[in-house]
Amino acid sequence: MHVPDGFIDAPTSAATGVIAAGAVAVSLRGARRELDERTAPLAGLVAAFIFAVQMLNFPVAAGTSGHLLGGALAAILVGPCTGVLCVSVVLLMQGILFADGGLTALGVNITDMAIVTTVVAYALFRGLVKVLPRTRRSVTAAAFVAALVSVPASALAFTLVYAVGGTTDVAIGKVATAMIGVHVLIGLGEAVITALTVGAVVAVRPDLVHGARGLQPRLRLRVNGELVDAPGAEPAPVAARTSRRAFWITGLVTSLVLAGFVSFYASAEPDGLEKVAADQGFDKAAEEHPAADSPLADYGVKDVEDARLSGGLAGVIGVGVTVVAGTGVFWAVRRRRTADTSPAHTSV
Repeated sequence: MHVPDGFIDAPTSAATGVIAAGAVAVSLRGARRELDERTAPLAGLVAAFIFAVQMLNFPVAAGTSGHLLGGALAAILVGPCTGVLCVSVVLLMQGILFADGGLTALGVNITDMAIVTTVVAYALFRGLVKVLPRTRRSVTAAAFVAALVSVPASALAFTLVYAVGGTTDVAIGKVATAMIGVHVLIGLGEAVITALTVGAVVAVRPDLVHGARGLQPRLRLRVNGELVDAPGAEPAPVAARTSRRAFWITGLVTSLVLAGFVSFYASAEPDGLEKVAADQGFDKAAEEHPAADSPLADYGVKDVEDARLSGGLAGVIGVGVTVVAGTGVFWAVRRRRTADTSPAHTSV
């Protein structure tokens, strides 16, 4: 659902840019509370994984494909504020290096794909885990539902933005129906990918999953015939099944394989937004990307004639750049938190 330049007029693009900038600023502050020495490296890995999986378009209907948006996955794994930053880093890398998603439309894309998906998904996820039993299956089930709902929510957000600042006169009701309809189907794919990934991580390192904190039941006492939580009792820690280093390396290798090899077999059909734009006649409003001549434009390496090798190299480069940029951002946020809580800053 990467919005190109030209779909949204300049004033609306500027307004969404302000919204996106404000949300990123708030997220930078919120991420200081979510990140610690264990989760900061994970956040960079999550960004790289989302980049890799977004290259894997899957068919959802005749002539239409979809791909992971990633807001739900990021929010559940590393927290909502850090999740907004993860997806924003991915969108920035895609826009600058791969000419995917307009640069003037970057605010629209961050608003739709990073902010809306993360906020909607995490709010629904937290509501579900509060009423479900404190088990791994509950976390996975809640992740499935949250991811499913987040995708049509993002499609609705785009429709609202287009209703305000669309550059082509089209029936907005038809756009809304088409966008939400196809993105419900894409949401099913998003839900499966998110649930499988969250379930796999919770199985081996539940201590690293933001949404799985407090997974185990608290100690309960029977008082006057009723069970109540023991005062001050914390859930028992869950043993990790692998080291952080092994987990990180496994995640990075998986991302490289997905982007460098599996992506060659992704669906070549247009994604949901591209299909709706073509059907409704506003695809012609798209403008050429400023980075269209980039050496990595369209996820291929310039002057490499073999399509499989070109796409694979571009995917590997993308994962590498994203993990470095993401990890750098999150370590900087983490160090800022450490500086803010040091004795020099807390003394009166």
